[in-house]
Amino acid sequence: KGRFAAGRAKRPRGGGRQLEAGMRGILITCNMNERKCVGEAYSLLGEYGDLLYGPEQFSDHEERLSGSEREEDEDDVEAALKKEVGQIRASTEQKLRRFQSVESGANNVVFIRTQGIEPENLVHHILKDMHATKKKKTRVILRMLPISGTCKAFMEDMKKYTETFFEPWFKAPNKGTFQIVYKARNNSHMSREEVIKELAGIVGSLNPENKVDLNNPQYTIVVEIIKNVCCLSVVKDYVLFRKYNLQEVVKSNKDDTQQNPSSLTEDQNSKVVKSETEEEEKSSKEVKQETD
Repeated sequence: KGRFAAGRAKRPRGGGRQLEAGMRGILITCNMNERKCVGEAYSLLGEYGDLLYGPEQFSDHEERLSGSEREEDEDDVEAALKKEVGQIRASTEQKLRRFQSVESGANNVVFIRTQGIEPENLVHHILKDMHATKKKKTRVILRMLPISGTCKAFMEDMKKYTETFFEPWFKAPNKGTFQIVYKARNNSHMSREEVIKELAGIVGSLNPENKVDLNNPQYTIVVEIIKNVCCLSVVKDYVLFRKYNLQEVVKSNKDDTQQNPSSLTEDQNSKVVKSETEEEEKSSKEVKQETD
């Protein structure tokens, strides 16, 4: 029994589940308190997830296992084995749940894996509601970015993956204006300039009518690299929703209080975009230069 307990103690935070290529979910940044961030994320996502998709159905399998364990306490070895099997089964069942926290691989970053939902639709709905009501619902969560796809963070893998990934938004007859925002954490082998150049080139190859727009883009391509995993998403209203920052989106602003998502004029949006960080402005300029 002690051997099984020792094995469990060595498991990394997140129950041994780590962010890897092939996952979809929601990337969340916070300020130092990751445990509280996970709690807030579950609460917020659960609230809006129930509204959009209906209450989640949980199995009572774990509770039945707990009862079975108590009956077998007379034999420590058998009880320990049953408990270990129960945890494996519970872990398998948990993978089927709507939201599941996994180890992101970076400090102050939480990744919530999703099952059976569209993360971009859910996150946009949350931000749209918070933008309209100006009701603050979190304390430690900063940004909440939907991650629609992940691949290995190597240039060849990213090029091959994005050629298909970008199609719903940018392949003819679909088209749109875009910008690219890039962030890398715990990764030193990727080049910002190379990534921006290649991704912008792929968008242009899908349809020559796709153009860079730094003031009022229809789409923002979000590239978040953590260690050897590249997280990707294509989002709307990135500027309007303050770069998907839950703390900023609830603040009142003269230019957007009367605006609906995706309907800012270029003049109004140019005023809002001044809050962009210097790093992201540099990234956007690089995209335009490479595309031109």
